[in-house]
Amino acid sequence: MTFRQFAFNNVTRNKRLYAAYFLSSMFMVMVFFTFAIFAFHPALNGGAVNGKATFGLNIASGIIYVFSFFFVLYSMSSFLQSRKKEFGLLMMLGMSTRQIRSMVFCENMLIGFFATLGGIGLGLVFAKGILLTAENVLIIGTELDFYMPLKAIILTFASFTILFLFISFVVSFVLRSGKLINLIKGDKKSKGEPKASVFLTITAIALLGIGYFTALIAKGSLVFMVMLPVIIVVIIGTYLLFTQLSVYVIRSLKNRESIFWRRTNMLLFADLSFRMKDNARTFFMVAIISTVAFSAIGSLYGFQSLTTGSTKSQNPYTLTYTADKDKSKDKEEKDIALIDEQLGSKQIETVKAQAILSYFRVNDQKTPTLIAKQSDYNRFASIIGAGKINLQDGQSAVVHTERFVNNRDDKQLKQPIKLQSGITIQPNIIISSRVFTEFSDYYVVNDGAYEQLPNSTEQRRFHVWQAKGSQQQAIIQAGEILTKQVGRHELFAVDFEVYDLNRTYGPVLFIGLFIGIVFFVSAGSFLYFRLYTDLDDDKQKFKAIAKMGLTENELKKVLNRQTAILFFAPIVVALVHGAVALTALSHMFNYNLFTESAIVLCVFAAIQVVYFFIVRFFYTRQIKAAI
Repeated sequence: MTFRQFAFNNVTRNKRLYAAYFLSSMFMVMVFFTFAIFAFHPALNGGAVNGKATFGLNIASGIIYVFSFFFVLYSMSSFLQSRKKEFGLLMMLGMSTRQIRSMVFCENMLIGFFATLGGIGLGLVFAKGILLTAENVLIIGTELDFYMPLKAIILTFASFTILFLFISFVVSFVLRSGKLINLIKGDKKSKGEPKASVFLTITAIALLGIGYFTALIAKGSLVFMVMLPVIIVVIIGTYLLFTQLSVYVIRSLKNRESIFWRRTNMLLFADLSFRMKDNARTFFMVAIISTVAFSAIGSLYGFQSLTTGSTKSQNPYTLTYTADKDKSKDKEEKDIALIDEQLGSKQIETVKAQAILSYFRVNDQKTPTLIAKQSDYNRFASIIGAGKINLQDGQSAVVHTERFVNNRDDKQLKQPIKLQSGITIQPNIIISSRVFTEFSDYYVVNDGAYEQLPNSTEQRRFHVWQAKGSQQQAIIQAGEILTKQVGRHELFAVDFEVYDLNRTYGPVLFIGLFIGIVFFVSAGSFLYFRLYTDLDDDKQKFKAIAKMGLTENELKKVLNRQTAILFFAPIVVALVHGAVALTALSHMFNYNLFTESAIVLCVFAAIQVVYFFIVRFFYTRQIKAAI
């Protein structure tokens, strides 16, 4: 048997040890290859939007490639730690350190080679489905047909061959300083039960409390100003949470006899306390990576929802056409005729309304304010199903646009309206409405008072069309055509504008989703590596305990609790971090992102639960087989 055959057999005979490393590496290759397929796709190589999508995909590929380097490096380091005894035995049989380094190098290159081929193969298998999904998410307006991505294949194969080659050199170099006695006893050597500092434990609670409190009370632009300090404080607090606070809690529980001596808790707490120092670093890494994934995807999804939601809220009509005093009457009539013709050609039935909106200087204010006639207001309100108002003589209403209802200070209620007869009307009613697409508050007076207003400083002719039924695609197409022909300054087609916003943010959301998934899968893989690195020790430990009378149900309970703590401790912390971060984002834009945040966090939590059940099944089966 040659040396290369020995290295090959060593990999094939340790399938369990290398399975997670191989599958995770293959997933990284597949994701990178998928981005490369998009980046080189003929349909994405032209146009402003498509150009931005291609640029974003290239940037994302670079981020994934850099992250893959650290991920693979960490994975190989974990495997080396679990194989110290094996290396020691090989040295006792006469293998030199140089030969061990060569063996590790060959093994890693072998796994990397097949992971690269497997990732490219899986990418080709699922390419059509991924392209169809991206076609709907990216909203690029062109079909993403399947093609043979030769450039993507060459780029992926070359990039990851170089990556695995470099990683192989790095991990083999790490083995140079290993001594025989350390290798033989490497997995038996106790690092001792970690001790927690009371001061650092209190510091962890204080830092997290200060970080959360600051993030939650900050409003508006202040959120951006405190973002960096809060991130630094929370990261330090998270590290101390796992290295100090968790240790302190475990030691406290161990000192409580009613808990520690209850059934199988002694096995659980003793094992956690013994391995906490190693697990703490893994917990910290997983919590931070998962928080980045939650926050990034939640922020992107929330920002898209905020933009489209505010656009719909501020513009309730299907089409809105505004003509100011500088617009000629002939041009206005031609534009309106063009709009009616286009809607008719698309067979879109609409309710149409128009009014002249007049602006006045109330109490010599610098900026003219809209004062609307009650009959006009009620006519437009009936179109969108808003509530009508009924003003008596001497009454007027202040209308706040719904978009800014949370920011109102009711100052305009204190500004009386003077009529030509000398009578003043004091506003005494305040309502929130989006009847007129104004960005500032305005007044509504009854028709009689409106006729007694002084001359207006300016006027706008306001036309709206509200579609009947759901002809979404036809409305978007008509809106796009009319926006190009009439212009965005005069015409606002809300359905097309929302579609255009989604088309702009689609690539960003798509890229962020992919990167977030990569981060999250990597975090789960880190937990898998940590769990299976100690598998051989756990086999020996539970085998010995089983001889002392541990039942199968008790064994299952201990393994379930141990695995659950390993998986969900960092994820729960990450979910809390993510919830606080997304709440702060809501405060920054004064927009409720509870639904979007809940969806993102619940989806990732559900994925982690599924991952937990899969890993727990195989892990428990390995332990039971050893017993």
